[in-house]
Amino acid sequence: MKIKTPMKGRVKRELDKRAPKLVETGKKTLILQGTKTSGTLNSVLSEIYHLKKGGAVRYTRKNDNIRRFESGVETSLEFQNLCLTLNIVKIILLNLGYYEYGSHSKKRPNNLVIGRMYDHHVYDLIEVGVENFKSIESFSYDKKIAPRVGSKPFIAFIGEGFENVDELKHLKEVLLYFLRGEVVENINLAGLDRVYVCTTISSNKVYLTHCALQLKKSGTVVPRMELVEVGPSMDLVVRRHRLPNEGLRKEAMKTAKDQPKKKVRRICILTLLTLFKNVSSDAIQGTIGKIYIPDQKVGELALPNKAKGVKSERREAKNKEANEHASKKQKEESE
Repeated sequence: MKIKTPMKGRVKRELDKRAPKLVETGKKTLILQGTKTSGTLNSVLSEIYHLKKGGAVRYTRKNDNIRRFESGVETSLEFQNLCLTLNIVKIILLNLGYYEYGSHSKKRPNNLVIGRMYDHHVYDLIEVGVENFKSIESFSYDKKIAPRVGSKPFIAFIGEGFENVDELKHLKEVLLYFLRGEVVENINLAGLDRVYVCTTISSNKVYLTHCALQLKKSGTVVPRMELVEVGPSMDLVVRRHRLPNEGLRKEAMKTAKDQPKKKVRRICILTLLTLFKNVSSDAIQGTIGKIYIPDQKVGELALPNKAKGVKSERREAKNKEANEHASKKQKEESE
């Protein structure tokens, strides 16, 4: 496919923003359907699109050219990714980093393929089967505690299989990148209202559920946290997976060598107290510092002429001078 170089500066800047970077920004997810899908799989894709609202693009049209783990899957997916990125006429410039492909067959029912993209190329693939699916509507809970759209989640991986089994290691890495959302430097802990819990059931099965996080009073500074399952939940059975190509992996794992690393100086609190004067430590309030303000000499400050106190003083001084002048005059006349 021949790609023409954009002539307008605005288009060039938009394409440069979506080019591969050493520090990647937020990625969008492309959700596709295969030749045949089931009602369960359609519900799964809809729930995933709802959870990734604002960061996902879903196509409901059937795709006959995509065959997972077969020759041609990379060409078709890369072509669709590239077409979405180069759709300059409609000003739809998407930075796609993940995709999900759902299909259903007798051999592999409720099949879901999750993959990652790098520089419009397929980076890796993992195929899972969906079992025991429960949608959001099947859970009853107070709607006031429902997680907000776009909020950052906690992600918990429970089980030794995520460290010992290669397939589950790969699934953990893909789910972590898929569920974490946009990477930020700082975050307000009060805004964390959702948790994704992934638990290993066996060497090839993982239980995934979505919970709302409630912060309640505990009588201490640290609040008590409670998890309320809000859905969706499902069992993911790992079927096939493909690790990234070594050359593409090296290119994607490049780091900035010229970028200086920030030196973090760690100082003990006792050393900190000895370095600075008038600094004390409290178990409840933490570090406390005293500030001494010098005398401001308020009595020497010049007050405005319109002050009532100044007028009365002037009046008293004027009366005093008149009395002294009258007394002197009386003495002179007596002499």
